[in-house]
Amino acid sequence: QLQASGGGLVQAGGSLRLSCAASGRAIRTYAMSWFRQAPGKERAFVAVSIRSGGGTFYADSVKGRFTISRDNAKNTVYLQISSLQPEDTAVYYCAARYGLISSSSYSSDSVYDYWGQGTEVTVSS
Repeated sequence: QLQASGGGLVQAGGSLRLSCAASGRAIRTYAMSWFRQAPGKERAFVAVSIRSGGGTFYADSVKGRFTISRDNAKNTVYLQISSLQPEDTAVYYCAARYGLISSSSYSSDSVYDYWGQGTEVTVSS
């Protein structure tokens, strides 16, 4: 089970840290990702952490502003988001996939096994 939290209302230029706490399974063997769904749009890939010790990858739209990290001891994945813009307004979801994930598939939501319930981020201009 994944539990996302940390969303809220923030002014443009502000920052937030989203958390995704996992229960039942250790995340160190999972690829952990964040996706987001803006109003009226499809869910889109944001960032992925390829298991512990693996790499991190980002959507072009968030590179340099968002940072994904994981704390295996707390079984939690984080998404630090900064320099927020109104177009970052969305419901943010965390997702997990057990084992390996290829560079050609990590941005596809269909490859993930587990999803959190989402946390809403609203950026005012």
